[in-house]
Amino acid sequence: MTRRSLLLAASGLSAADAPPYTEHKDLLYFLDARGDRRPVRTPADWARRVAHLHGHMQRVMGALPAKTRAPVDLQVKEDVRLQKYTRRRVTFVSEPGDRTPAFLLLPHDTRTRRPAMVCLPGSSKPGKDVPAGIVTTRPNQLWAHELAERGYVCLVIDYPMLHTQEYATDPYKLGYVSCTMKGIVNHRRGVDTLASLPDVDPRRIGVIGHSLGGHNALFLATFDPRVRVIVSSCGFNVFAKHAKGDLTAWATRYYMPRIDTDYAKDPARLPFDFTEILASLAPRPVFVNAPLHDGPDFEVSGVRDCYDAALPIYREVFRAAGRLRVEYPDAGHDFPPDTRKSCYGFLDDHLRS
Repeated sequence: MTRRSLLLAASGLSAADAPPYTEHKDLLYFLDARGDRRPVRTPADWARRVAHLHGHMQRVMGALPAKTRAPVDLQVKEDVRLQKYTRRRVTFVSEPGDRTPAFLLLPHDTRTRRPAMVCLPGSSKPGKDVPAGIVTTRPNQLWAHELAERGYVCLVIDYPMLHTQEYATDPYKLGYVSCTMKGIVNHRRGVDTLASLPDVDPRRIGVIGHSLGGHNALFLATFDPRVRVIVSSCGFNVFAKHAKGDLTAWATRYYMPRIDTDYAKDPARLPFDFTEILASLAPRPVFVNAPLHDGPDFEVSGVRDCYDAALPIYREVFRAAGRLRVEYPDAGHDFPPDTRKSCYGFLDDHLRS
């Protein structure tokens, strides 16, 4: 099987079919139908463990809906021509009956099909306006603007219920049990939107996000194998080290309420962790920005735990250790210039060739 077919096969398991794992750091095994441990030696073995992870994520987030066949129906509300790219205020159909607002940044030179990035903002208002370069008071957060100036097509997407009044959809009224799953659906349709553009090479689409967007980038990529490169900035650590094990923030209506109602906000009871999510992306290239002073939410030792768990999958199963890069800048909850420069080089290496 090809890497893509393995990932697609892994996405089809229901939550009810996934056997429970009592710990989430040793990833070099999977549980067979009898619950016995079997070693992970091949990509096919690992695909079984990833399938179980998808099932457990859906226990907490709710079921991943089937992909809609509806056209994305991209509508342009505003065009602003800048020095190196045009910024379009757009909406697209994320699912029947719902349109999601975004900025589409299109480099001026479209003689060749370009790499593209789904861009996911942090939780602070006004959402997409910051990475798109409209609000410039946080100069280290203008990464979509910077990528567009480097020649990437960028789609910067607002998150449900959080960023602006422009996007007023309530996921719970649509039947979702978490905002997180609605985000995955919207962001997956962002990939559809980019792939539909004549300026974009659909084989060279990545995702980048900071903070809220940093973990949403991982969530999207683990469920969508079309995402070829992943950048997560200040976005995760192990649940037991998030705010010293206090999962109140993760259990709000903006994330996954079942973390409270079904798992009592207890990290030990959750059926998955970010160790597995990070490793599930193998062998795709992943760049992680993990500042040394990003606490208490994403305290750095918990990021190291995730890296240490995922590296054996990259190294021993896929012989691709160099594709998993974590940088630890001497900074707080931010995306410093030197780290962004390194990140952009990483993207160029894996999406421009």
